[in-house]
Amino acid sequence: MRHRCAGYKLGRDTEHRKILRRNQAISLFTYGQITTTVPKAKSVQPFVDKLITVACKGDLAARRHVIKAIGDPYIMTDEDDLVRNRYGELTGGPRVVKKLFDEIAPQYTDRQGGYTRIVRLGKHRIGDGGELCVLQLVGHEEGPQISGRYSRRRNMANGRMAFAARIRKRAAGESDETAESDVADAAIATVEPPAPSKASEESDPASDVESGSGADKDQKQED
Repeated sequence: MRHRCAGYKLGRDTEHRKILRRNQAISLFTYGQITTTVPKAKSVQPFVDKLITVACKGDLAARRHVIKAIGDPYIMTDEDDLVRNRYGELTGGPRVVKKLFDEIAPQYTDRQGGYTRIVRLGKHRIGDGGELCVLQLVGHEEGPQISGRYSRRRNMANGRMAFAARIRKRAAGESDETAESDVADAAIATVEPPAPSKASEESDPASDVESGSGADKDQKQED
């Protein structure tokens, strides 16, 4: 029986799950938001919230606790901030734990939990069809607050709305044109055809022949 085995297994063993959560937490603290599947986001969300809660204390014990959980790797976003020796090995640069304690945690000192949110994208990953979502830090809805990158989600939504408006306007114009054409056809159908003129009747040889044949028939009947 599967008793006291709560949590998301994600098809991985214990060590693999720990590494996955640690890497996702590092990416979230580095970029401000990450795109992943919904089960992974729900699995790493409480882990990240607990780390931010510990970081809000700001003491040495809290710093050691965070380092024990995720380590203290370098932030690899900008190569200019990194220091390398002549062999290409990293010897200095910005650290994830320092950014967490100096920039991220002070923003949530007055907040009692709930530091992250999950936004479903309505898309599915090619291959296995996993549902995608965005895991981001609360309070920075315009995009990542650490890397400074501009979020394109609002532009995409505005573009879809503008395209839908153009489609509706075009459909309304076509319906108006069809209605006008129907009214014109109905008006033409209701107009009576003009009566033939006397000149046309006199000049029509067929009518003369028919009238002559009719007069001959009448004369024979009288005889």
